[in-house]
Amino acid sequence: MSQPAPNVAPTPAAQLTRAELEAYWMPFTANRQFKERPRILARASGMYYWTHDGRQILDATAGMWCVNAGHGRPEIAEAVARQLETLDYGPAFQMGHPGAFELANEVVKISPKGLDHVFFTNSGSESVDTALKIALAYHRVRGEATRTRLIGRERGYHGVGFGGISVGGIAPNRKMWSSSLVPGVDHLSHTHDLAKNAFSRGEPEHGAHLADELERLVVLHDASTIAAVIVEPIAGSTGVLIPPKGYLKRLREICDRHGILLIFDEVITGFGRTGSPFAAQEFGVTPDMITCAKGLTNGCVPMGAVIVKKEIYDAFMQGPPNAIELFHGYTYSAHPVACAAGIATLKIYEREGLLTRAKELAKYWEDAAHDLRGLPGVIDIRNYGLILGLELEPIPGKPGARAFDVYLKCFERGLLVRQTGDILAMSPPLIVEKSHIDQMFGLLREVLRAG
Repeated sequence: MSQPAPNVAPTPAAQLTRAELEAYWMPFTANRQFKERPRILARASGMYYWTHDGRQILDATAGMWCVNAGHGRPEIAEAVARQLETLDYGPAFQMGHPGAFELANEVVKISPKGLDHVFFTNSGSESVDTALKIALAYHRVRGEATRTRLIGRERGYHGVGFGGISVGGIAPNRKMWSSSLVPGVDHLSHTHDLAKNAFSRGEPEHGAHLADELERLVVLHDASTIAAVIVEPIAGSTGVLIPPKGYLKRLREICDRHGILLIFDEVITGFGRTGSPFAAQEFGVTPDMITCAKGLTNGCVPMGAVIVKKEIYDAFMQGPPNAIELFHGYTYSAHPVACAAGIATLKIYEREGLLTRAKELAKYWEDAAHDLRGLPGVIDIRNYGLILGLELEPIPGKPGARAFDVYLKCFERGLLVRQTGDILAMSPPLIVEKSHIDQMFGLLREVLRAG
């Protein structure tokens, strides 16, 4: 299943000087720290990266939750090259190209039943803002213009657009812009409960009742003012929070009862990460919209999408046939090159069974993860499909320092993990083999033991 690594390491790239590093303002990065000790990736293939000096790094994060089919897939590169030679760009407004319709149909094939229309964006952030705008407009075209309130969740991450930040619930992402966020947004409590659910395997037993808080918000604000609720089925960027058993179903029931749209942000969980094409199918809950990105193109070309129920799409298809139904879109919506990458990616997923492969490896992954219990500093282990959240005890007065130190030491030993606060996350490419899993957790064990 795994793509073979090259027989020889790539030619080392030239080391960038400190001055050459300065022009690039890096996102979500401690720029000064990085530029003193840069971690430069020069090449990737299969399950591995190589650094500028030729060191091999085992990718335990699928890049950034996105390279689900592994790095350097020639099928995608060839499809992109053909597309660039055929149609490099076409306007997205009042025009189309074959790839856009082909990719939309392929996405619909693997989506939950009833979600059969696709609006293309360029990122997860744009997908979230698009879904929120569709939700607000949907209620307006149906004559319920008072439904303007959006409900997010504490510790939720929904990208960096103003809409996504507003419904998101990670404090550092919000505080700088708190005075300019979308008004009328409220938040549900997060579902993380260390006291009752630490070291759960899969879905935690405790916490379904937290969905009932939506009923409290309905009473507080009145259902006639609430447009949509948006949650990640599995909260990823905050440190892998698995939904308690029954929690998502209860949210769906409450939304149905009060005419509120339910949006699943599946930018991370989409395209096989949980063992099903989408987490909605994995947990047996169908939302009204799904936002996605990342794995849609295997991370090769920026692209996102919003998958929408037929009833929502049909609500807009009113009035004169020559009238624009939704005044929203992007210059690069359904970009021909991105569509080519997406079509090639979905073909790989289908041919190699990658959308369900996480289910085959889930138990092996789970056992390897929970074997870390008892190591110094480990206070919780959370897993689902091919996802791990490893929570470490914070160093007093230095939040995030312990996990960041582990992240750096893992990289030095040839393992790429992700760090958020004092939590480490792992989410390998879906082509991962058991031998890779052994290597990942072996290296992580060494680092944790060393302290």
